[in-house]
Amino acid sequence: MSDDNKEIKRPNAKYKLSNEKTGAGEIVNYYNRERRLEKAPQAVRDLYIEQPRRRLGFFHSLVGTKPNAMLFGTIILLCVLMFMLSIFGFTGDSRELDGNILSVKGKNYEGTIIIEVKKTPRKDKIARHINAYTGAVDVAVFPVAKKDQEQSQQAANIFYHKIFFTNDQEEHYLFTVPFEQSELGFIFRTEKKTLSLTIGIRD
Repeated sequence: MSDDNKEIKRPNAKYKLSNEKTGAGEIVNYYNRERRLEKAPQAVRDLYIEQPRRRLGFFHSLVGTKPNAMLFGTIILLCVLMFMLSIFGFTGDSRELDGNILSVKGKNYEGTIIIEVKKTPRKDKIARHINAYTGAVDVAVFPVAKKDQEQSQQAANIFYHKIFFTNDQEEHYLFTVPFEQSELGFIFRTEKKTLSLTIGIRD
């Protein structure tokens, strides 16, 4: 018998690939994942347990990561800071004086500087425990000193005025000052409190 007539056999000819009773079109898998997982540690088996998907809310998307949480905290801090500044009258052109909110504006009308002071009481929750001041208020107006202007010359140019606060919810005071500068300084003084501010004069 020649070598060509020898039957060519595969190396794993003795290894059963399928059950002898299996038909030609049927495939039998001997690997069973469930049975292998039964012998695996509990930690491995827990990985194959399907966990219910958690729905992510809007707040979780804001603070889900550390950078987002820091940004969200910064925004909240700025909002609180702006709220506190508005309560104490440090925003815009308004200032707080002894329980009252003052808004001071100046306008140049045909060469005459007209000053308008608007007074309203504080209306925040803290103001409920504070008695707004009523009575005389001394006002000192002076030009803002320039860099090359001496301090003694500025002290000589001070205009004094007096206004009176009442219990009215809103009061307006108008008076003129003998200055033509584009920027003026003010000092308001009650019996206990003093307020200093600077405003620009509008044309």
